[in-house]
Amino acid sequence: MNLTPYIASIENYPKEGIIFRDISPLMADGKAYSYAIREICQYAADKEIDMIVGPEARGFIIGCPVAVELGIGFAPVRKPGKLPREVVSADYEKEYGIDTLTMHADAIKPGQRVMIVDDLLATGGTVKATIEMVEKLGGIVAGCAFIIELDGLNGRNALKDIDYKVLMNFPG
Repeated sequence: MNLTPYIASIENYPKEGIIFRDISPLMADGKAYSYAIREICQYAADKEIDMIVGPEARGFIIGCPVAVELGIGFAPVRKPGKLPREVVSADYEKEYGIDTLTMHADAIKPGQRVMIVDDLLATGGTVKATIEMVEKLGGIVAGCAFIIELDGLNGRNALKDIDYKVLMNFPG
């Protein structure tokens, strides 16, 4: 299934020169949304994944149904001050600024195999920070999955040698 028509491109958002790739139309179409989730689950099937990790907020939207379908847990990655217990944190650079992500310090058990799921791979800052936190907690990042990769922004460099799946590519 071609998912490209289900992505809205919003120019100059959140700031001048950025084209925001919005997955809302994909989520609004049950057939397209279901197809995307199934494709990610199929990718995960042979990786012996114990836990899905998803950065807020669109990583929740994609990662939670994947976790449910696989019958495994989900751990949220959030901005500072949003998680109620002890956290680990990592700073990262986005295509339009610097930010911090946090994760519960007990979200990942040592040796757990984790798949990071998000809507978009751009510069790689978000996934790099998420990988850092998972590894700090003793987890093993066995794969990553994204709905979209923005070509030319070199986000895949943040993945080091981690295997990953992308459902579609757009210019960066």
